[in-house]
Amino acid sequence: MSPEVPLREKKRKSRIGKPDQREIAEKRKGAASGEAKEPVVEEESVEDRLKAAEVKAEENHDRLLRVTAEFENYKKRAERDINDFRKFANESLIKEILPVVDNLERVLEIPEGDSEATSDNMREGVEMTLKVLLSCLKRYGVVPIDSLEKPFDPNFHQAVMQEESETRPDNTVSQELQKGYMMQDRLLRPAMVVVSKKPASKSDAKLQSSEDAHKVDVRVL
Repeated sequence: MSPEVPLREKKRKSRIGKPDQREIAEKRKGAASGEAKEPVVEEESVEDRLKAAEVKAEENHDRLLRVTAEFENYKKRAERDINDFRKFANESLIKEILPVVDNLERVLEIPEGDSEATSDNMREGVEMTLKVLLSCLKRYGVVPIDSLEKPFDPNFHQAVMQEESETRPDNTVSQELQKGYMMQDRLLRPAMVVVSKKPASKSDAKLQSSEDAHKVDVRVL
């Protein structure tokens, strides 16, 4: 065997045991580039954080002032709208009632002459006016309560007196002194009515008269 062979073997073994210089250089280069890619984070000072907090507080204060001003403007607009609504809420109703005034004025313009003809003309004018007025009220949901010959209902009727009746059952509306009115499902005013009751029998009448006779008029002097 040639003496050069062991020498080459030694060199090859020495290269295997030692890292390649080019690999080491590439690794160092890659590590340096990785370190360059990472951002350098500098810690904020207390003064910088305080200034940032002051700027944010000032922005919040300005925002609060703007919101407060907008709310005040909204309140003023709402109050103005409410006042206008209160002033003109009944405008359409008044317009509907004006023809009633016109009809009443026409009735008053009827010339005086034959009393019977004048009376007929005035009655016709009043009936026409009443018809227009009731029609106007109906458009707003106001309708009269039908009370005559109906059972007495304290929810809709106000009894002012009773009268004896042989033809009607007890607690029946026999007369209507003043009409009641409903608006939608709400009672505007109850009807003032007279309520029927059965006539007292003769024995009840005698008992009542005897009780009245035995009553003692006591007066405080």
